[in-house]
Amino acid sequence: MSLSASEYFRAKLECEIDVMEVAESEPGSLVVVDTRRQSSWDHGHIPEAVHIPTAQIPDRAPELIAAGSSVVVYSWGPGCNGSTFAALAFAELGYSVKEMIGGIEYWIRNGLPVETAAGAVQRTPDALVTAHTA
Repeated sequence: MSLSASEYFRAKLECEIDVMEVAESEPGSLVVVDTRRQSSWDHGHIPEAVHIPTAQIPDRAPELIAAGSSVVVYSWGPGCNGSTFAALAFAELGYSVKEMIGGIEYWIRNGLPVETAAGAVQRTPDALVTAHTA
């Protein structure tokens, strides 16, 4: 059975979330999960994100994220499907999950802050990807 175009895009929108929608969400309404490896997390991550590399989700998610939470996963960017695998792992555990399209790359390109060992870093928004102004 194949989906119509409208069914496909409706289903896709139920499973994805835009970077700015995540950034502008009500505090505490989403659990944002960085699914990249440790070195990538150390390089910079979304402030207040939880770090669970994709392969560790089945074992660690139940102890770190309450059942019933709305989860948003991200990885590097549009050229990486790591967050798709992570979203699948959360869905198979029964979580309500969405994949943040664009990943940390588009978070940064939108001029949003990134947490590093040295503290928060914020870059100038990239005018090619957003009308957002700092």
